[in-house]
Amino acid sequence: MTQLSKRITNIPESATLAMTAKAREMREKGVDVISLSIGEPDFKTPKHIQQGAINAINEEKYFAYPPVNGYLDLRQAISEKFKRENNLEYSPDQIVVSNGAKQSIANVFMAILDPGDEVIVFTPYWVSYSAMILLAEGSPVFVNGSFENDFKVTAEQLEAAITSKTKAVIFSSPCNPTGSVFTNDELEKISGVLRQHPEIVIVADEIYEHINFSGKHVSIGALEGMQDRTVTVNGFSKGFAMTGWRVGYIGAPTWIAKASNKMQGQYTSGNCSISQRAALAALNGPLDATIEMTKAYRSRRQLVYDLLKEIPGFEVNMPEGAFYFFPNVKSYIGKSNNGITINSVGDLCMFLLEDAHVSLVTGEAFGDPDCLRLSYAASEDDLRTAIANMKESLAKLS
Repeated sequence: MTQLSKRITNIPESATLAMTAKAREMREKGVDVISLSIGEPDFKTPKHIQQGAINAINEEKYFAYPPVNGYLDLRQAISEKFKRENNLEYSPDQIVVSNGAKQSIANVFMAILDPGDEVIVFTPYWVSYSAMILLAEGSPVFVNGSFENDFKVTAEQLEAAITSKTKAVIFSSPCNPTGSVFTNDELEKISGVLRQHPEIVIVADEIYEHINFSGKHVSIGALEGMQDRTVTVNGFSKGFAMTGWRVGYIGAPTWIAKASNKMQGQYTSGNCSISQRAALAALNGPLDATIEMTKAYRSRRQLVYDLLKEIPGFEVNMPEGAFYFFPNVKSYIGKSNNGITINSVGDLCMFLLEDAHVSLVTGEAFGDPDCLRLSYAASEDDLRTAIANMKESLAKLS
């Protein structure tokens, strides 16, 4: 019998997608499940972006294979966006457009990692970071941000984790799953450590850039001495509600951009031509819809914070960005109800799915087994109902 490769058997299934699939199965059986497990805006793609795609179809000019690294005018627009919004100088040749930010990151790791190379991962982290590092035959090294420090890793922790095998560092800000945002001062201190190690590549995931409640977004690549070794990852899924369009991109040192282009040329070739025209419309159009979405997320954030604080045993931080809460729920470990014992946060999430009909994701998948992730990219009515159901179900555990 043919066996699967160790490469695929050694990586876990995406926990967020797995929980979403289970919730979908229950819905198909007629159960009214409220999904707070997936990081997907509940808004529609803004009309002017839709129109950009419609225009491209009607022009009948974009039905052929696009360039592997993306259309030149889109890469020029991304270059201008980096200058305008991030104080970053990436030429169009330093930009690679991919099938979502996930592929952007995977390209980079496949391009720079050799077996045994270490990548420092700020934890809690997005579930796919470690899997992508392992697929590239690298070794993830987890550095844990504490609850007391809003889950943010300090410069001192980073310095202690660096070894002769360290090839890269990856983190997100605003962060998935915690919503934490690194300040300019915190990033300066981290940069101070990295300046002493010029061989280390920084991978900065900024996909939640526009959903930031703390003030102006800071890109680590814009700090002194950082741009020539930083890969800035971004995309359109979150800030423009374009998850299904699958457009992400990097701005990177030329050698990494060329290698990522080479990698993508063998795996998928260029991103969907029509999606790219929609992305161009997003960059060339107004940010009004993005600003309105962020206002709605801010309102929901306060609502969810107040409701979660009312649940006994939930320790909750106020996130500064993205659209997630990451409460510590370890007080429920060991409790039971009707013969069901909660031995892990994964068990707790399954209990809440089956009893409260709310889908969440265990924090273990993000590097913290004491927490769970709740997405508030849902309507206020759904959020109120979901958290009320959670509170009622949790009260059954003793």
